Amino acid sequence: MNEIATKEMKSDRVMELFFRLIKGESLSVQRLADEYHVSTRSITRDINSLKSFLADHRETLGYAELEYSSSNHCYRLKLEHFLTNKELLVITKILIGSRALNHTDLLEIIRKLKLNTSTNDREQLEQLIHNELYHYSEIGSDCKSILDHIWKLTECIHNRNMITISYYKMNRELVKRRIKPASILFSEYYFYLIAYKTEEDTGIPYYFRIDRITSITIHRETYTLAPSERINEGELRKKSQFMWPGPERHIRFAFSGPSVQAILDRIPTARVIDYVNDEAIIEADVYGEGIRMFLLSQGSWVRVLAPESFAKEMKQEIEKMMAQYQNISI
Repeated sequence: MNEIATKEMKSDRVMELFFRLIKGESLSVQRLADEYHVSTRSITRDINSLKSFLADHRETLGYAELEYSSSNHCYRLKLEHFLTNKELLVITKILIGSRALNHTDLLEIIRKLKLNTSTNDREQLEQLIHNELYHYSEIGSDCKSILDHIWKLTECIHNRNMITISYYKMNRELVKRRIKPASILFSEYYFYLIAYKTEEDTGIPYYFRIDRITSITIHRETYTLAPSERINEGELRKKSQFMWPGPERHIRFAFSGPSVQAILDRIPTARVIDYVNDEAIIEADVYGEGIRMFLLSQGSWVRVLAPESFAKEMKQEIEKMMAQYQNISI
């Protein structure tokens, strides 16, 4: 074999070793020598070449080095952008807990995430999440791929394309809507498309659960959003409960439950302004009708104080609930 061919083989071997290291494989000099039918000195020179390469390109690659383990006599690539086991575990738990992805998409995303961690961490993670993945229960969905829908809608928002969607309403009526897509948010197990209806120039945004969208038709016609129609996702997320549209208002209520912090966590704009007779007096700026649903879920721990119109809404809803039990004897 001539010298040029030998150099090419060595170059290919070094590149292959680097790729195997990137995938998280631990490399043994002796096993590699047997696999490639070369001497251990040749593999050691390959390893040293990789070490030099990583040192010379630190600014491009970031912190990266070959780490030798005396316990198994193997080299592994240590990269600062590798996810640690605890980081990957948290991300995976969030994905599983969201229930927003179908089982196939979830497994594929987790598989790709695991490629960014070490082999040892990968094996440990698989043991930690095995049962949760086995019992994973995705939400019901009317679309073939929520990932495809989200990406298509994101491009439409970026390009300002008008679209027509086929959409199942809450009563399971299938309707078509021609809309101006404005933003996408995730909340309470669901991805939502926030959009404006073109036939109604009200300036009020509408929320569409993306998993209920069966089809999306993209039009060549583009649109512009008025300054008042531009969605501030961070502000909306802080003020909206359960992604129900409705008026924006400033509310005040008394809370006598055991955990005020749980209320403050659930309503990011909430703040305690006083304590009266073991009740926390809380004020918050909220948006939409979801706040009524949340406060009702707290039962007798909550008493709405202001505005008066909101207190009346709560009272009326409670009276409707009581009417459901009038014929039940206790």
